[in-house]
Amino acid sequence: MKDYFGELSIIGMKGSEKFVERVDEYLRTWRKNEKDSYLVNFDCPRFRTGEGKGIINQTLRGHDTYIYADVFNYGVTYNMYGMTVPMSPDDHFQDLKRIICANEHKSRRVSVIMPMLYEGRQHRRNGRESLDCAVALQELVNMGVSNIITFDAHDARVQNAIPSSGFDNVRTSYQMLKALVRKYPDVQFDPEQLMVVSPDEGGMSRAMYYSSVLGLELGMFYKRRNYTIVIDGRNPIEAHEFLGHSVDGRDIIIVDDMISSGESILDIAQKLKEELGARRIFVFATFGLFCNGLEKLDAAYEKGWFDQIFTTNLNYRPQAIVDRPWYTEVSLCKYVAYLIDNMNRDETISELLNPITRIHTLADKARRGEFLEKSKQQ
Repeated sequence: MKDYFGELSIIGMKGSEKFVERVDEYLRTWRKNEKDSYLVNFDCPRFRTGEGKGIINQTLRGHDTYIYADVFNYGVTYNMYGMTVPMSPDDHFQDLKRIICANEHKSRRVSVIMPMLYEGRQHRRNGRESLDCAVALQELVNMGVSNIITFDAHDARVQNAIPSSGFDNVRTSYQMLKALVRKYPDVQFDPEQLMVVSPDEGGMSRAMYYSSVLGLELGMFYKRRNYTIVIDGRNPIEAHEFLGHSVDGRDIIIVDDMISSGESILDIAQKLKEELGARRIFVFATFGLFCNGLEKLDAAYEKGWFDQIFTTNLNYRPQAIVDRPWYTEVSLCKYVAYLIDNMNRDETISELLNPITRIHTLADKARRGEFLEKSKQQ
């Protein structure tokens, strides 16, 4: 086993305290409690004007420091001019930079774990538009960040903005499939019974990964937009059209990187269920944002348009979402702990980034009925 690159320290930015505490528990257990905690004592106080600053309350000189930042956590608030204001992605990103600045380059290495990439959907230019994600990545690198780790990036090609720096785009495929067979032990990874569907052309690479590794058929919806008008900065979707073989009687896994409003997913699920005759609909979305509330999702579930939505715990979800009967949380705490542990030892993370062997083992167990038999015994 290799020695550590540097003494390990973990900073969990505001809103990620519970997540990093669980990561810390795993690391302390694996390393036989060599430290009481790897978590760093810090703060990002705000003035009444909304301005802020970053403070680190312990030395990080020579440390290998990992900063976990959920920049989409709207559950964190602060006071400004007597008003309670939820933190925006811009606020979170600014706090992240404040902490990096407060570190004063004292750490031997700084890595940022940003599950959902800040401005990840503004990754390419159409006309006179800003390239926010590329600029953000360059800012972090220019401030001394060595590695940026993200999960199921909307478009991983944005890493071209920092070609000489570390950038890892981590898949959550294995954890999603593991959660599926635990929730539905009767699911069969058989091309006659199960199919993978991409909700749009942009998500084809994610769906192709599942279908290729599992040997399943692949379908795709494409969005027919009205390019004559713009609403909320985008051309509205008029309809979703399906391309692929028959889904009649099959279980369907819809794979996407995020659920924003959920309207597209519901439209697709309705078509698959009511028009095309799909059996069960499972939605895999790494990030569940649910920006427009839960009422439409509740109604669609009652109508039987979908059976379950699986999202990770990498980003903030209020308890109201976690308690929904149609929702399953997929924990990535142990996975993130593995990533940090390996990187701190300067060991490869290739198997963690592409877990084909573990997925094949999981699928083989499902085909042999091991999960179904286990559920019957419980």
